[in-house]
Amino acid sequence: MFTPQGPTLRELAVQALSSVEHGYDLLAPKFDRTPFRTPGPLLDEVVRVLEPLGPFRTGLDICCGTGAGAGALRRLCTERVVGVDFSAGMLAAAGDTASGGPGAPAVEWVRADARALPFAPAFDLAVSFGAFGHFLPAERPALFARAYAALRPGGLFAFPLPAPPRVGSALYWGLWGFDTAMRVRNALWRPRFVMYYRTFRLPEVSAELTRAGFTVELLPLTGLGRLPDGGPRCALVVARKV
Repeated sequence: MFTPQGPTLRELAVQALSSVEHGYDLLAPKFDRTPFRTPGPLLDEVVRVLEPLGPFRTGLDICCGTGAGAGALRRLCTERVVGVDFSAGMLAAAGDTASGGPGAPAVEWVRADARALPFAPAFDLAVSFGAFGHFLPAERPALFARAYAALRPGGLFAFPLPAPPRVGSALYWGLWGFDTAMRVRNALWRPRFVMYYRTFRLPEVSAELTRAGFTVELLPLTGLGRLPDGGPRCALVVARKV
């Protein structure tokens, strides 16, 4: 992260003391040179698992950032791909970076809040990568309702979800410490920067998706490896609009 091409420690500190929107506006020019960009192997595995569930004509990348997920959609969809984000800086950085191969549809970039998506039921597939920590649990019903409204009947809303870390592991305590520090920061500083890693749990999320009208399936992303107990390190939540 702290390479000559990536953001400096000072730039990250300024971002962390900003709002979510302004923070990403600041980070956008260097975002793709940080570990925060969705990695290629994850995108490849999601494409592999989703492809047999198609065909898909139209795709929507919710909280698209600089366009990594939109690039995956261009490999899956035949007619139209839209990336939506509320950070103008991230959309400006996205530009034409979402590669999908020869003949892939172009990407339309739309600035909008994911909790108020301005779309009629026009999409066969919606995806999102790594953005849900920016939404408080109380905000998720609106987020899922708008994703549902943007899909055609039978459309899919899919996103990867890593297995929870083992209690007591270094990752468990690292995430717990980050969330605690973020809560302290938000109690003492305005504007808030909402980013929590431990608030997006599968049982609650699955129930909220069901209440929004989806049927929910969990598909293992086996190409990303397995845990010592044999379970997948990451799975794909696939919510289908009834």
